[in-house]
Amino acid sequence: MTLSLAANVFSILITVVILFQAALAAGMPWGEYAMGGKFPGRLPASMRVACLIQIAVLALLALIVLSKAEVILPGWQKFAESTIWFVVAFSVIASILNLITKSVREKRIWAPVSIVMLLSSLIVAIG
Repeated sequence: MTLSLAANVFSILITVVILFQAALAAGMPWGEYAMGGKFPGRLPASMRVACLIQIAVLALLALIVLSKAEVILPGWQKFAESTIWFVVAFSVIASILNLITKSVREKRIWAPVSIVMLLSSLIVAIG
């Protein structure tokens, strides 16, 4: 898999996650699919704010991966070189959390997504 393909796979999947987080922040009743299913239905206000913060972090991760793969932002290359392993570590943690969650629905949807994101970010990091 080429670096740009791996980066694009990562960015497409992270865009799906960002859209999901935006829907949660907007009040969609999908709480059982996030945060271990602790808040079924609509998330409380504090968790909806957390979704907005998560969106910003996820967008930064996508920019790092795309920059490291030289798809966008050539001026970020040095920054991406030094932060790509943070993206990989973040993806490892996300994968573990999605595999061990008590929410079966969250696990079925987000574990495969996080694992593919982990693999694609690792390809970009190594490449």
